[in-house]
Amino acid sequence: MSIVITGANGRLGSLIIQELLHHVSPDQIVACVRRMESGKSWEDQGITVRFCNYDEPASLEKAFVGASRLLFISSPHPDDTVRMRQHAHVIEAAKKANVGHIFYTSFAFPEHSDISLTHLHLATEHAIRTTGIPYTFLRNGLYMDFIEALDVNASILTGNLRIHPGSWKFNAVTRSDLGAAIAAALSGEGHLNKTYELVAPDVWTFSDVASTLSELTGRAISLCPTNELQHWIFSFLRKIDTASTSGDLENLLGRPLTTMKENMKAYVGAVIRSD
Repeated sequence: MSIVITGANGRLGSLIIQELLHHVSPDQIVACVRRMESGKSWEDQGITVRFCNYDEPASLEKAFVGASRLLFISSPHPDDTVRMRQHAHVIEAAKKANVGHIFYTSFAFPEHSDISLTHLHLATEHAIRTTGIPYTFLRNGLYMDFIEALDVNASILTGNLRIHPGSWKFNAVTRSDLGAAIAAALSGEGHLNKTYELVAPDVWTFSDVASTLSELTGRAISLCPTNELQHWIFSFLRKIDTASTSGDLENLLGRPLTTMKENMKAYVGAVIRSD
């Protein structure tokens, strides 16, 4: 089995490869990178490194040669028109290279959202289906990193967690859990033509965040809804499905997910140490 991974040096790609090494031998992994020198750490571990650029179709076909399984990590380009063109290049190259199975990192519950990002993922999923190549759609949930936009530091120092008013619920998850689950799917069996919603099985709220911060810091922190708060994250969150749940991620992991409280400990520790 040869598992080829695009975006190998990205934050998610790196986590997936690290987890994948617990399941398969290094000689079964191919790490695709845009700069060959950046793949030295993978080569040192016995992993094959190949050049791969979504804007250079010829590089993609060469990179995918012999792939029984291809993990296609979606492009990070900010322009969705460019991203769609890049995705088309990857899909066409996968067909030409006779890839055995495409795993694609999509976005959770895209049918419930109405932004260009989710339209792009749905279009990419459709394009992959039309190839006739067996697929697995790994619909990643909202990264729990979005909490950074709340300025947790200020909340701890002032005792107020400022948010935009609303009835907020979140199914967000950690990149590390996503990396482990995707690695398990890539190295396992029984995933042909499946779609997985990789989100938390239960939701949490901003009130839960305030309570968790209070518990971890020993300081009273209150939730402070205010229309004066201006941040793009709240507009984005309103346009996507942050509340639907699924057990897919937990099932792939075979263990409970990292909780919001466990994730918050790192932020809290850093703030307290600098206070």
